[in-house]
Amino acid sequence: MSEVAWSKVRSRFAFHQRDVRGVNAPLASATKEGVLLRDDMDVAVWNPSSDVSNYKLVERDDFVIGLRSFQHGISHSKVRGIVSPAYTVLRGAESINPNFFKYYFRSSVFISRLANLTQGIRQGQAIDIEAFSNLEIPIPSLSEQNRIAAFLDAETSRIDSLVDSQLRTLRTLEERVDSQILELIGKSRLVDPFGKVSIPLRRMLRKLNRPTLRTGEVITAFRDGQVTSRRIRRSEGYTLTVSAEPQGQGVLVGDVVIHGLDGFAGAIGDSETSGNCSPVYHVCTPINEGNPSFYGRLLRVLAVNNYLGLFAISTRERAVDLRSWDLLGGIPVPEVDCLLQHEIGSQIVGTRPLQKEVMRFNERIAERRQALITAAVTGQIDVTTARGLSDVDGVKV
Repeated sequence: MSEVAWSKVRSRFAFHQRDVRGVNAPLASATKEGVLLRDDMDVAVWNPSSDVSNYKLVERDDFVIGLRSFQHGISHSKVRGIVSPAYTVLRGAESINPNFFKYYFRSSVFISRLANLTQGIRQGQAIDIEAFSNLEIPIPSLSEQNRIAAFLDAETSRIDSLVDSQLRTLRTLEERVDSQILELIGKSRLVDPFGKVSIPLRRMLRKLNRPTLRTGEVITAFRDGQVTSRRIRRSEGYTLTVSAEPQGQGVLVGDVVIHGLDGFAGAIGDSETSGNCSPVYHVCTPINEGNPSFYGRLLRVLAVNNYLGLFAISTRERAVDLRSWDLLGGIPVPEVDCLLQHEIGSQIVGTRPLQKEVMRFNERIAERRQALITAAVTGQIDVTTARGLSDVDGVKV
């Protein structure tokens, strides 16, 4: 079986635009996980316009073309909500099983076709709806769509459960460290008026202005708290800058790195790799023999618990502006004994070998998961006899 054996039509005949506005419904957004309600997203700040009457209604089983669809495909909705007017909302014809196209629109073959539509267009610009409407897409019979969708539902659920089991162990170790830090915060004057002293961050960290290093590594602070080379991670989870080229400051292993706009979402930590980063970051070093791993985690815990955002001078969608060191350096944080800092810092560093193994495992599984989806939705495998990933690359999961 192959994709060429299936009927093909231009997408305009399989999907039509829906443009319903002025509806009272929860705010939603198109993400790589699909269309999600804002209240269900792990986002600390959201500042929509006070007037959302122009926002578009999205219903369950609609599809949304967002600003990043050329990167992760078109988002499928399992919710009812309203989305930005910049998005395009699509509804499938009766010959369409939305669950099949949920996978097809996220397959490697389709994403590469979307990327071709955006050649020469700056990153982040919406896909031209006319160009999308002229794309030819395969339309297997509805029964075939149903079989493929059911197969992928079962296989991806099994894969996701395996990935989650790997992450649970790592999360348990991370939560153990975070609970210690939260206990220190609770005993400080940030929470208890009679607690231990809190002092401005600038008395604990010194901001550096290091020239760029002679290396091609681009250092990124990811929202999960890891600071490392973008090449090593090969994943999302950070705010893109205009250019990926080094833009003015070097980073060494052990520096405390704080994203000036994305730090509120957890993009803070001590760097595991040397390289260069954008000027939007604060690159710092501890004062008085403090522990960088401890400070990186302390600030991340304060950030994800919405403390740093209280001091922001301005906000925008999904970001808090903390680019001013005068502002950030003046924020009070708990003063912690150096010996305790190093004890907690050692625990943080001790989890990193496991973190790297889990990350490598999950990247391999994600690649194979994507290969399986692409093979199934293009007819490269017969799902009635397929055995999951073993039919894609000989590896049984």
